[in-house]
Amino acid sequence: MTSSRIRGFTLIELVVVITILGILAAFAIPRFISLDSTARSATVTGLAGTIRSSAALARGMSMATGNAATVTMEGQAVALANNYPDASSGGISNAINLSPGDFTFTAGAPAATGTATWQRVGAGTPATCQVSYTPPAAAGAAPVVGVATAGC
Repeated sequence: MTSSRIRGFTLIELVVVITILGILAAFAIPRFISLDSTARSATVTGLAGTIRSSAALARGMSMATGNAATVTMEGQAVALANNYPDASSGGISNAINLSPGDFTFTAGAPAATGTATWQRVGAGTPATCQVSYTPPAAAGAAPVVGVATAGC
């Protein structure tokens, strides 16, 4: 005669494991929630750096070629205002060559002096999670790039 005894977990062991998992979840979930807004804020700040670099590159190409109206960057014609990209979809938007999906672009009107904005998709308050670009108002001036991350 053989005796077979099936062993399993006791009720106390199961309760202890469930309690530990509950405590870990209570601390981990808030940290993951805050990472979401931190990531959106980082993408907005990164876009601002891309805009500054693209505007400087377009100005350098404009000065090197002697063409103050347009330059070609990565196969895209970039419209200029005072040797910097203007605020239109054919200006700064073509200069940065951003893939669609993460930001909503609004062109500035008028293009030479208006302010273009990129609002982060999925932000809690999109109006305060954005990057703005205003081309220079006069020759020799620099464009203004603004960053708002309070609503990310």
